[in-house]
Amino acid sequence: MIQQRANFDWMLKQLNDGVPGIEMIVVLSADGLRIARYGGDPDAADRVAAACAGMQSLAGAIIQEIPGAGDMKLVVIEIDGGYFYLMNAGANAYLAVLADVTCEPGRMSGMMRDLVVRIGAHLTSPPRRNGQTV
Repeated sequence: MIQQRANFDWMLKQLNDGVPGIEMIVVLSADGLRIARYGGDPDAADRVAAACAGMQSLAGAIIQEIPGAGDMKLVVIEIDGGYFYLMNAGANAYLAVLADVTCEPGRMSGMMRDLVVRIGAHLTSPPRRNGQTV
């Protein structure tokens, strides 16, 4: 597992403090490994990261059916009791957020986008083959 990078703490805290209702923030690699998290249980963050890898893969398959579509930018799922957000955050990296019903979806997606723009170069994960960085 990739160790959480210390400089992610303040970046993710800033998002958490800027939007009410956030339960957990996870930064993950495209292959579903947790890079960093803020809030929530570490085991839950690992499960979310693994599930997000499947979600971004599914979004990519759907995009293939839309002529001229680019990459997946944002997936939002409204569930009973809250929202799930998954945003492309750089080369081979994604930003996922779980939030309760007090979260305002427009504000959340805007704050996530701002975070990715400001620190996108830091939210990347090198490609791996057979568990090793290539």
